[in-house]
Amino acid sequence: MKFVVSSNLLLTHLRTVGGVIASKNPIPILDCFLFELQGTQLTITAADSETRMVTSIEVNEVEGSGKFAVTSKNLLESLKELPEQPVKFEINDESLAMFIYYKNGKYNFVAQNGEEYPQSKPLNDDAAKLTLSASDLLAGISHTIFATGEDELRPVMNGVFFDISPENITFVASDGHKLVRFKNLSVTGNETATFILPKKPATLLKNILSHEKGEVTIGFDTNNAYITMERFVVVCRLIEGRYPNYNGVIPNNNPYKVTVDRLSLVNALKRVTVFSDSGTNLIKLHFSANSIFISAQDIDFSTSAEETLTSLYDGVDMSIGFKGDLLIEILNNLISEEVIIELADPSRAGIMLPAENEEDEDVLMLLMPMMLNE
Repeated sequence: MKFVVSSNLLLTHLRTVGGVIASKNPIPILDCFLFELQGTQLTITAADSETRMVTSIEVNEVEGSGKFAVTSKNLLESLKELPEQPVKFEINDESLAMFIYYKNGKYNFVAQNGEEYPQSKPLNDDAAKLTLSASDLLAGISHTIFATGEDELRPVMNGVFFDISPENITFVASDGHKLVRFKNLSVTGNETATFILPKKPATLLKNILSHEKGEVTIGFDTNNAYITMERFVVVCRLIEGRYPNYNGVIPNNNPYKVTVDRLSLVNALKRVTVFSDSGTNLIKLHFSANSIFISAQDIDFSTSAEETLTSLYDGVDMSIGFKGDLLIEILNNLISEEVIIELADPSRAGIMLPAENEEDEDVLMLLMPMMLNE
């Protein structure tokens, strides 16, 4: 078979789908891209044992059809050195010898039989379906993915939880220390359904969706999901298990509310955290009338730091401890000029909210406190 394709167009799509390929694969052919030529459409697939990504591009001067697999490293390394130009692929259907011709030379590979490449499992007949815009899916994943866990003993925490209802869709992520709940009130499902999207495909989607337009369709059953976009399809195995009752860990009655400039608080925390204990990263926040006193110390090295910020607060004086890097991470992911911190007492989780939500969005972030030795 033969075809001609733009070198930059091919490289761009290969780099995108190539993010799926694992550094170590149980099946050697998963180190390859799968190419399937039908008419003028070239379909490219990359996969690991649980996730695959598929894309298609138009090619020219086509002769023949079929499928073959070629090692991803060889192809990426060779194409990235070429300036933009048409490149011609010639594959011998019997020997699988492959030649790539470009302006001043050629590359020679030996392809593998495409029929040996693992196929994706189709969805069950009772699969559910969700349709939303690329921007809405991007917002849900972007707000939550940083809070996913990495604990192999609690795999259900290692992904983004989709809680779909006829009223809205809620994206949730938690690692046991921090939790994010992001509601999109403009997206609704036909019925109540849930699934847990693993962190790897969620990260791949986050990178793709910023360049995608139009609607995204997610078909899913108890085991797998097919996520279809304008230019790409992501197929992945879902995390099995029951996600914890996230609403049950969010304190409802928080009588004390502090409003503060988000960037000012982040910058102050960054300065003070430098002097915190490297083992605990403990930051102490003391709230009093219209001020926040931030402090940290490392007794072993006799270092400490403190800083005071103005805020809106008229509750009782209160001190609470947080892990500094986690608090900074949460505040960096709250897209708002001002944030509201809701508290009940030093032993209960602190709630962080944007002072103003975007239209049809409801964002809540939670951070568990640390014990203060006072």
